[in-house]
Amino acid sequence: MQAARSITKLRLSPASRITFSSRRCFATELPRPPPVDPPPTETFSAASKPREYYVRPSPRDLPPYHRTWPAVLGLAVAGVSVWAAFFCYATNQERLSSSVTRHVLTTVRESPEVRGVLGEAVRPEPAWYLNGDPWVAGTVNMLQGHVDISFRVKGHKGAGTLYFTSIRKAKGEPFTILRFKIIADDGTVIQVPLATL
Repeated sequence: MQAARSITKLRLSPASRITFSSRRCFATELPRPPPVDPPPTETFSAASKPREYYVRPSPRDLPPYHRTWPAVLGLAVAGVSVWAAFFCYATNQERLSSSVTRHVLTTVRESPEVRGVLGEAVRPEPAWYLNGDPWVAGTVNMLQGHVDISFRVKGHKGAGTLYFTSIRKAKGEPFTILRFKIIADDGTVIQVPLATL
């Protein structure tokens, strides 16, 4: 009888130990933090206002304002002046190199009346602002049949102003010379013999 009890005790002791040990593991609890009081409740009497995202810099004096329109106006005037000077130079070169001007100069050089007043070697009087070229005033429009020019000429005796005007009445007809004369600086008027262009 005692032997059976001991066998039963021995047989049950491992199970009881396992059960006891498992109960000990699962029965363990972690320490809980102490209770914390809730934060105080804040109440607002008005709507919230947005806050600044950055600190605004302190005001400082602005640099002095410089007017730019005088410089722009000066550049515009200079540009227009350069363009006008180039345009005048180009149109003068066109009138000077035309066949009408060359024909007029050839006729003046061969005229004995002109050589008697102005002398030999009659040529256009150069202008200092055109780098030695003469200034030919007026218009030379062969397509519309209108030529009206004047320029300075000089010889070894004197100088004067040449005036030449010619028109074409209809297309295909020759030009008709209306005026071809030289007024010398001393007042002498030289009528150059008419010639057909």
